Amino acid sequence: MSLLEAYIIMFIASFCSLVIEMVAGRILAPFVGVSIYTWTSIIGVILAGISIGAYIGGKLVDRFPTRKTLGWLLLISGITALSIIPLTGLIASYRFPVSLMLRIFIVTSIIFFIPGCVLGTISPVVVRLTLKDLENAGNVIGKIYAMSTLGAIIGTFVTGFFLISWMGTRMIILTMGIILLLVALFSGSLFRSKKAIAIFLIITIPGIALIHRYLYRVPMPDRTYFYKESDYYTIKLTRTVSSDLKTQLEAMVLDNLIHSYVALKDPMHIEYEYERIYADVLKWRFRKDTGFKSLTIGGGGYTFPRYMEKYYPKAHIDVVEIDPEVTKIVHDRLGLPKSTRIASYNTDGRWFVMNCKDKYDVVFTDAYNDLSIPYHLTTKEFAQQLKDIMNPDAILMSNIIDNFHKGAFLPSYMKTLREVFGDNNVRLISVSPDFQNTRISTFIVIASNGSLDMKAFRRFIDEELKVHATSAIVPENLVEELLTKRYSITIRDDHAPVDNLIAPIFEERFGYNRKQG
Repeated sequence: MSLLEAYIIMFIASFCSLVIEMVAGRILAPFVGVSIYTWTSIIGVILAGISIGAYIGGKLVDRFPTRKTLGWLLLISGITALSIIPLTGLIASYRFPVSLMLRIFIVTSIIFFIPGCVLGTISPVVVRLTLKDLENAGNVIGKIYAMSTLGAIIGTFVTGFFLISWMGTRMIILTMGIILLLVALFSGSLFRSKKAIAIFLIITIPGIALIHRYLYRVPMPDRTYFYKESDYYTIKLTRTVSSDLKTQLEAMVLDNLIHSYVALKDPMHIEYEYERIYADVLKWRFRKDTGFKSLTIGGGGYTFPRYMEKYYPKAHIDVVEIDPEVTKIVHDRLGLPKSTRIASYNTDGRWFVMNCKDKYDVVFTDAYNDLSIPYHLTTKEFAQQLKDIMNPDAILMSNIIDNFHKGAFLPSYMKTLREVFGDNNVRLISVSPDFQNTRISTFIVIASNGSLDMKAFRRFIDEELKVHATSAIVPENLVEELLTKRYSITIRDDHAPVDNLIAPIFEERFGYNRKQG
């Protein structure tokens, strides 16, 4: 094998390896989220596969030192790459009766270990076939591995910056599989005659077409009418109805979570109870004609910003949504007009806050996903940055899902906010007044950049909102018990084990733990 051929084959094999590794996170996100557990499993499993593959490849090429060995390995690597998407559909949704971390590891191993292993066999085979003598072995091996690393680097950047948004994960994996099959065909000496090559192509091309049509088809439930993979999420829109069966709703699903319910004809309709709590608090703090300034971090379907725009005609409403595709879909399909008073900023929430010159009267943090939480939006340092852009007596509201009697994330987050806003200025509101029997539920942590008179809020609920109120204020003694008797930490930039704090809740909610099954 010539050195040029070795360069090309190693470049392509490493390029495909890193492309597959990069898209693995997006492939698994709708099933297991994008947490530290996910990326730890992906990187560890694929590296383990490459390592074992290199060992196997070295053994194989010593026993069968021919181009045909390389051809078969490239062919098998293409086939295993093509198997990733169908295998994900079969395996990733299965609820293994184990802990969340182990489940993610098992799913990742079943789907990605073998493709990583087979691709790992390529490098020792190429090196063995290229070396003619040992005199220049170091120079030859160094150049081959340099070209291999270059392919990995380019595969990383091209995938992250271009391919995912341009092609989507399914087409990327299909393309990598086809590339590996073509390299096997033209560089592996698998077939001795043109007739054999023609037969191979006649079988393979229709086979790939059938795979693309049936095995790579996007799973679309009956009511789902839109599917899009962006740089950040797998986005789906689904038609449904409100809990009272009276209002037609559009549900925006980001990866695994319904982030928003939107009533196209009625922006005043609020389906999620935590957003009704937002509405209760705003009615307490602001009259309809008040020109307050609000910031929402995490736009989703823009349900509550649209509500504020309608209910408070003088309010200034800013929304930070990291994914521009989400904002575009809200404008194109979920009823937000281009002439809206809502100002959208497509950037990371923390980056926006760090560079913000404005001051706000109310801030909402709603950027949390179902199976993962952006930890940098939960730390003490970020809370201080939020406080710095809040007017005196401004309020911060964050929706948190946790187990009221066993969870560790809720008390940790409240403890963190207390260190910034003060012990008396951080309180808790629940969607259910039955605190003794509340388990996993949605809570609103409310903090104030001044005094926080929850007794006045309670009077407002009892005297003004009455039966229309959703908010259930958690008594101070229960909050203190939550913070003093439960394990909790102050979440900091240099110590933010958010995935660990929240993992038991995911296990309980989704039945990953055997005891909960």
